[in-house]
Amino acid sequence: MNVLEKEKTWMDSVIKEDQYEKYMDNGKDFIDDDEIWEKLNGNKNPDPKRIRDILQKSLAIQTLEPDETAALLNVKDERLWEEIFEMSAKVKRKVYDNRIVTFAPLYCSNYCVNNCLYCGFRRENQKEKRRRLTIDEVKEEAKVLAGKIGHKRLIVVYGEHPLSDARYIADTIKAIYEVKVPTKNGYGQIRRVNVNAAPMSVEDLRMLKEVGIGTYQVFQETYHHQTYARVHPEGTIKHNYQWRLYCMHRALEAGVDDVAIGVLFGLYDWRFEVMGLLYHARELESKFDGIGPHTISFPRLMPALGAPFVQETKYKVSDEDFKKLIAVIRLSVPYTGMIVTARESADIRREVIPLGCTQTDASTRIGIGAYRESYNRQEAERQQFLLGDTRSLDELIRELAQMGYITSFCTAGYRCGRTGQRIMKLLRTGKEGQFCKLNAILTFREWLDDFASEETKEIGERLIKKEIEEVKQKIPSVYPREIFQELIGYYERIKDGERDLYF
Repeated sequence: MNVLEKEKTWMDSVIKEDQYEKYMDNGKDFIDDDEIWEKLNGNKNPDPKRIRDILQKSLAIQTLEPDETAALLNVKDERLWEEIFEMSAKVKRKVYDNRIVTFAPLYCSNYCVNNCLYCGFRRENQKEKRRRLTIDEVKEEAKVLAGKIGHKRLIVVYGEHPLSDARYIADTIKAIYEVKVPTKNGYGQIRRVNVNAAPMSVEDLRMLKEVGIGTYQVFQETYHHQTYARVHPEGTIKHNYQWRLYCMHRALEAGVDDVAIGVLFGLYDWRFEVMGLLYHARELESKFDGIGPHTISFPRLMPALGAPFVQETKYKVSDEDFKKLIAVIRLSVPYTGMIVTARESADIRREVIPLGCTQTDASTRIGIGAYRESYNRQEAERQQFLLGDTRSLDELIRELAQMGYITSFCTAGYRCGRTGQRIMKLLRTGKEGQFCKLNAILTFREWLDDFASEETKEIGERLIKKEIEEVKQKIPSVYPREIFQELIGYYERIKDGERDLYF
């Protein structure tokens, strides 16, 4: 067989209808486009008192009903929006404290059998430089990320192609975990490998579970059925809406109990997409004993070489609406982590992080092999899209510290079993944030000693003193005295060169 025939044979083997049809209701999926529009149209001009009642429900860390989210999306009064923004920040603080988790994307392959109209990786884009990293190259990329920059978490990214199938993904995850690099005072190591890849079968997901996959992230892109079909042409795997929609069901069935959803805002009406995210979260909660999405992402369409759809869409999301959708997502699914990425400019990230975001990336490069190789970070033919913020991790951490946010490199929860149902209960009661505050202090100390510039270290140390004092003030109401003493003991040991101490 030639290459095209081999690709076609592989494509025909990927989708297993029985693995998603069993979750459907008489052949229908859980996204009813007409119902969503009925909710949006039926909740116009909401009473301010009703909105304030909804905000209190979010503060109690309860997932909203569709009518409640639709009401928020229909608010017109700008003063009421200010109350919504204030509450979204308050909910984030209650669940996650003042932590921001950082990570980096590592693109391993840009070969793809799909032909998504908005994507630089699409099969028919002849301008894209195609490449797949070898396992040794993956390790070299990880060495830069862990040893020079100081990342502890990665999101590894792959196009959908037989060259980057589940076996290749598993091999790259194992390779990344094997990397350990000496630093100024300790060592650099990736402790959490999350995956952004195509929907997979239960069998393939079990393979990834065995090698230590972190969170499994797949974006539906758009929940609107007609738009989905239009931007994902027939004859591709991705054209199958339900195979993608039910991929988190299969992941949870396979034992991958941290799953992440998202939408590419700009493909369709942003209010509809927010509703789709809520319906998806509620569907997972109902089918899997309360386990909802560990994170939700909300990237906006960005320019991409060979993808004219980006310029043609009539659904581009303004900066003001972007702030609104972030706040409504935070309030609708109050326990979830929320990821804003370097697609956005530094100014926009500065504005939206206080609205409820919990994770962001830095020192980001999205070309294949880009961390080891010197190249223009806006070189379009090597990338899926163009970046909005190319600042270093050190620069971002310094700014976050000045804003009062502590950067957390903690991965303890995953290694202590605080995942799935367990973490959902901890998040909904605010207890997870208590663990995380302690671990944020320890991991931030570790990063400052191993990687920070002198300016960032000075600013970071002032923040750490404030954080430790805050923990001390919560004895014994939140933290037992012996836990505080253990924190101080761990802290001193890290200053003396020990690494990876956690609660």
